[in-house]
Amino acid sequence: MKILARHIEKDRSGRLVLIPEENEDLWHLYNIITAGDRIKGSTVRRVVTETSTGSVDKHAVKLTLVLVVATVDYDVQGGQLRVKGTNQTESPHIKLGAYHTLAIELNRQLTIYKDEWDTIVLDRIRALSDVSKRADIAAVVMEEGLAHVCLITESMTVVVQRIESTIPRKRRENASSRSKAMDRFYEQIYQAIARSIDFSVVKALVLASPGFVKNQLLTYLMTAAVKSNTPRLAETIKEKAVLVHCSTGHKHALTEIMADPGVQAQLKETKFAQETRALEEFFKVLAQDRGQAFYGYDYVARAAAQKAVTTLLVTDGLFRSADIPTRKRYIRLVEQVKRQGGTVYVFSTLHSSGEQLEQLTGIAALLSYPMPDLEEEVAAQMEAQRLADDPFALRDGDELIESDPNPVGADF
Repeated sequence: MKILARHIEKDRSGRLVLIPEENEDLWHLYNIITAGDRIKGSTVRRVVTETSTGSVDKHAVKLTLVLVVATVDYDVQGGQLRVKGTNQTESPHIKLGAYHTLAIELNRQLTIYKDEWDTIVLDRIRALSDVSKRADIAAVVMEEGLAHVCLITESMTVVVQRIESTIPRKRRENASSRSKAMDRFYEQIYQAIARSIDFSVVKALVLASPGFVKNQLLTYLMTAAVKSNTPRLAETIKEKAVLVHCSTGHKHALTEIMADPGVQAQLKETKFAQETRALEEFFKVLAQDRGQAFYGYDYVARAAAQKAVTTLLVTDGLFRSADIPTRKRYIRLVEQVKRQGGTVYVFSTLHSSGEQLEQLTGIAALLSYPMPDLEEEVAAQMEAQRLADDPFALRDGDELIESDPNPVGADF
């Protein structure tokens, strides 16, 4: 992402002028642009005009529009970002207030106006400007007959190719056909790697599988590279390959893979590796049931109010909430934990670790000391709120006493 200009006032209103340069930048913009913002960018609109002779002329007109954002949609696999909003620019080709969809394109200037640039967005922009914070990983997660070739960046995991192949079972009589099937399977993986991975950028090539499939693949990759008259590729693969055991060839095994000590040693300074370690530590403390690991907004917020949060884990999806008060509530919590000296990890929901955290409400925390009564405190707080909202509601422990429909001595 190229930042051309940044003008932020003391009240946090202002504009940002930028040029997205790669697909990952579109993902960042998806997390930056929210409903109510204004964006200025160029677009092409098809115009239909009728000539004096009655013939119809169709042509494309390039326009520069300012839209008030209504919705933002991002297609991960297609790498497309579309922003729908109402037009704020006088134009003979599109009415004021009319809806228009702007496709955000790479290498095309875009201006974003916000009434308030919050700290989450500003931190993301600062990280985008720091090239040292970007470290790409390639991974092949596989088992016999199934492979996922993935590119992992700080912000997302993209499956560039899923490979499925039928492999005959191990039998003495079909050893030859099985060997050929495995070679075809490995060749498909090799072609996907050669086509999709830029080894001048990628820091490591993680090969992960149950058993010895990963070892056999590494041997095949180096042999295939030599046969293709690319011996330098063979050397690069050997230098950057990290062999890791995993339990399955499905994409979700990436969380297991990233926790491997060998991978952590290679990638110890990357954001993704740090997040994986933090999530692993959270699950470890949660399993010990010491009252120092909690998830869910109410529990985390109450712990933060008592200055007990040392590590806050939160998914970026919570900051994309269409409900502005909800979004601001999470932003305030992040700012509060930072002021208290806590560490905050914002997980991408396009990573397997972010998906895991999302299943736990999207927010979790490690505490500096045990709070065994926290669950009861939050339950009491929620009960008090429930009764305040509905004074006629039953209290916990109250019994509902129903009147007898046929009381003794009643006159009918």
